[in-house]
Amino acid sequence: PAEVIAACDITFACLADPEIAEKVALGPDGVVAGVTAGKAFVDCSTVDEACSQKIGAAVKAAGGRFLEAPVSGSKKPAEDGQLIFLTAGDKAVFEECEAAFAAMGKKSLYLGETGAGARMKLVVNMVMGSMMNAFAEGMSLADAGGLKAEDLLDVLDAGAMSNPMFRLKGPNMAQGKYPAAFPLKHQQKDMRLAVALGDSLDVSMPVAAAANETFKRAKAAGKGDDDFSAVHAVLKK
Repeated sequence: PAEVIAACDITFACLADPEIAEKVALGPDGVVAGVTAGKAFVDCSTVDEACSQKIGAAVKAAGGRFLEAPVSGSKKPAEDGQLIFLTAGDKAVFEECEAAFAAMGKKSLYLGETGAGARMKLVVNMVMGSMMNAFAEGMSLADAGGLKAEDLLDVLDAGAMSNPMFRLKGPNMAQGKYPAAFPLKHQQKDMRLAVALGDSLDVSMPVAAAANETFKRAKAAGKGDDDFSAVHAVLKK
């Protein structure tokens, strides 16, 4: 990482979890080791606020500039340039990166001080994970009740609950197929971090906490590398 930082004015990274993000940023020959005055580091990893602030502080202490920019969107939106960037930190870096964000995504938001982007991403992924659990439970209940999955999907898509996630994931889930776009192990990590954020802010989150437990069950059942919709596999009767 230090060599990349040294060669570039602005460096982007997108890593799996806080532990890896810190290792790449702060470890030997990591990002901070290569930072010199004016260099910018844009971290698109989904991490907790404390991790993002720790990395940002180290980058700035070395004379660099820092912008957190976790993304909303998985494999297909990334391939299609349809990501949503949830940024916070150095606003000048945000403005310098707007063309890059436009090339990779459909929307970029500047949310304020470092940590706000991390918090927003955890809230978004908490809602998504909770929705997927409810959807998987609904599909399982419909199946147990003798209803056809395609009929349930048709009803959901015709009403107020219509959304791209149900349309994209539902047909594969009905066939017991879970091709990975966003691995379940990463969704569970995000649920864990979101529940921890709720604890730190004294916000009751019983739905998210229950969803996290179901993702943990699925991960323990060997579904961690499958798509996060594979939570359905442990809910089927």
